[in-house]
Amino acid sequence: MEARISIITLGVSDSAASTAFYRDGLKLPLLADQSNETISFFEVNRGSLWLALYPAHLLAEDARVAPERTGFRGFTIAHNLRSPEEVDQIFREALAAGATAVKSPEKVFWGGYSGYFADPDGFLWEVAHNPFSWIE
Repeated sequence: MEARISIITLGVSDSAASTAFYRDGLKLPLLADQSNETISFFEVNRGSLWLALYPAHLLAEDARVAPERTGFRGFTIAHNLRSPEEVDQIFREALAAGATAVKSPEKVFWGGYSGYFADPDGFLWEVAHNPFSWIE
C-alpha cells in the first residue's frame, strides 16, 4: 500500500455549524465546488489532504457501524506550528471561533509546547510547536 492519506472525514452533528467553525473560525479554505449541503470539503496541506465534514449518522451508516460515540475517540488532529507564540495565537483564535479549551498550551514532557482544543463535535485538535522537527 502506498503511504498516503487523502481525506480525513469527521462525522458531525450539525453540518452548517461545523462548516462555519472550520471555514470562518479556523479559516480553512472551503472547496465550494466540491461541497454541498450534506458534505463540506476543506483543502489542507496545500491541497495534498482534504478535511471532510459529513453528518455523523450518515457516516456511521455508510461504514455500517453504530452511530453512538462517547468519550475519547482514540485520535487527535495535530497542527504543528513554527513557535510557541503561534501555538498561543491559534489556540486563542480557535476559542474565539467556538472551540472548547481542553488543555491550555504549555511546555510538555517531550520538550515541545502544545495545547488541545475541541471542535463543536468534540474532536480534539492539538496545536503544537516541536523544536526538534518540522512537518510541512
